[in-house]
Amino acid sequence: MKAAILVGGYGKRLRPLTDVKPKPLLEVAGKPILARQVEWLKEHRVNEVVLCVGYLKGKIIEYVGGGGKFGLKVSYVVEEQPLGKGGALKNAEAFLNGEEKFLVVNGDILTNLDPKRLVEAVDEVAGAIALVPLRSPFGVVDTDEDGFARRFREKPVIPEYWINAGVYCFTPEVFDYLPEKGEIEDVTFPKLADKRKLKGLKYKGVFWKSIETHKDIEEVEKTLKNL
Repeated sequence: MKAAILVGGYGKRLRPLTDVKPKPLLEVAGKPILARQVEWLKEHRVNEVVLCVGYLKGKIIEYVGGGGKFGLKVSYVVEEQPLGKGGALKNAEAFLNGEEKFLVVNGDILTNLDPKRLVEAVDEVAGAIALVPLRSPFGVVDTDEDGFARRFREKPVIPEYWINAGVYCFTPEVFDYLPEKGEIEDVTFPKLADKRKLKGLKYKGVFWKSIETHKDIEEVEKTLKNL
C-alpha cells in the first residue's frame, strides 16, 4: 500500500528551529518526526511513501533519499508555491490515482494508531478520517454543588469531543473533490460529508500528538519515554 505524507509546510510556530531545518526533520527524543512516521507506516504494511514537499525540500530529499534506509520506496512531489494540504495532495494525483486506496498523513503528527480500520472503512465510501478525543490544553477544576473545589485534573481528555487526527485513507474518488490550492479540511471534507462519502473512525486509548510548538516537542519526549 502507498501512503502520502504532507511535509511542505513552513512550521512557523517552531521558529527559529525551522528557519534552517524543515519541521519534519526536527528531532523528537533523538529521531526526526519524519523518520518516526515512515517507520510507523512500514509497521502497518506500507511499502511506498510519496512525500509532498515544498519548504526546504532539498534537506528532506537529502535525508530520506530513495527510502532504502527505511526499507521501502520513497517518491517526491514538489509544490513550487504553497498549495495547502488539499492542493498538495491534488498535486500527487499522478502518483496515487492508480491505487485502489491509499493513506494520507499530515507531516507533523506522531501516533501509534492502527490505520487498518481506516483502510477497511473505505470499502463503502471515498474516505475515512481517524478521530482522537480532545485533550484540554489547560488543567481542569471540578467543583461541587456548593462551589467548593473538589478535584484538579491536569490537561484531561474530554471524551465528548473528537478531533481530526491528521491520518486518512482515501480512494481515488477524493481527487474529484480536492482543490488545486486550498485546505483539505475547509474544501474537501465538507463536500464529502454532505454526500455521505466520508467516515470518521474514533480511536480510544492511542498515543497521538500534533507537533506545533516547542512545548509540544517537550511533551512528546516525556510521553515517549514512558511508552
